[in-house]
Amino acid sequence: MILGALATASLLFSMNANAQENANRDENGKVVRGAYETNGAFDNIFIGIGGGVNSVLEKGYGLGNFGIATDVNVGKWFTPAVGIRAGWHGWNNTAKSGVFEKAPYNYFHGDFMWNLSNSIDGYKETRVWNFIPYATTGVLRLNHGGKATDNEFAAGAGLYNMFRLGDRVGLTLDLSLLVARAEAYGAKGFIGRYLGLPSATVGLAFNLGKTNFDRHSSITPVVIPVPFTVEQYNALQNKVAALEKELAPFRNLVDGQTYLYKNGKFTAVEAKVVSPATVYFDLGSSKLSQREIAHLEYFANNVVDGNTELQLIGSADKQTGTARGNMKLSEKRVETVKNLLVNKFGAAAGNIESIAEGDTNNVYDTPAKNRCVTIKVK
Repeated sequence: MILGALATASLLFSMNANAQENANRDENGKVVRGAYETNGAFDNIFIGIGGGVNSVLEKGYGLGNFGIATDVNVGKWFTPAVGIRAGWHGWNNTAKSGVFEKAPYNYFHGDFMWNLSNSIDGYKETRVWNFIPYATTGVLRLNHGGKATDNEFAAGAGLYNMFRLGDRVGLTLDLSLLVARAEAYGAKGFIGRYLGLPSATVGLAFNLGKTNFDRHSSITPVVIPVPFTVEQYNALQNKVAALEKELAPFRNLVDGQTYLYKNGKFTAVEAKVVSPATVYFDLGSSKLSQREIAHLEYFANNVVDGNTELQLIGSADKQTGTARGNMKLSEKRVETVKNLLVNKFGAAAGNIESIAEGDTNNVYDTPAKNRCVTIKVK
């Protein structure tokens, strides 16, 4: 009854815990599983210790009194779902009646473990609870009446519950039922000719080496070749030929060159910046912003050399300032542009004509457009 209650509680806790596990799902809520990279021989190893109670199930006497049980084991996970474990289980049992007045035993075993949580709900390293059924088999040596029996083969099943406390430590609840030949111990079988040895232990598991599994970042898809018919192959060849003909005019184009396209042909042409060019100033300022200097540089690089004759016309907007002040401001603006052209962009000072018109030449309807210097090639 106690073992059944513990198993039921574990199952209920499992359903609640697994319902909250969603980090192992994709954007559509679908569980994501494998494939996983293979870990080293000394990774994903765990060592477990525990203590609890044993008992004996014998025909005619039911469940015996409980005795002390001890677990020591070591195991390894090969995948998130499959692992093995080896260990020793035993110590002492006190039977209620029958031949087992006191029945200490030792059970040396190997177990095949299946992590049902990872199999059903996808692997997640930080899962709080893992529900792990296992099958066990090994050698049992049971004492009764103060005398040790011969070694006997035994087998059984169990439920290993792992509650995560951290990357390296977990709390365990191990529920198991071992079955052995009753005749070997002078007892009557509880299940046919077999004796039952139930156990429940609580303990700790310590993880060694690498504790997680890494999912493959990509899986190469399998490509199955599909044969073409002659008609399909010829149709593809015709499409390729048509595309080659369509792309032929583009084959010899040079990056950075300007072309004129006419009648299906490209002709290389020389592209020049058309004069005049204009640079703009902020309100009341005779300094150019970095953006306007970049515009002036582009114009100079494409038009200006030491022989180019230029005319600079400076302006100020009449909506602000006085006529006299605006004339002075337009003179300063012209001087700023001239200095940049000469000192930075290679123009000859003697080839530049400077004209300051103040606010007398406001041809634009927006004040910001009239705060400028216009550059013309003579």
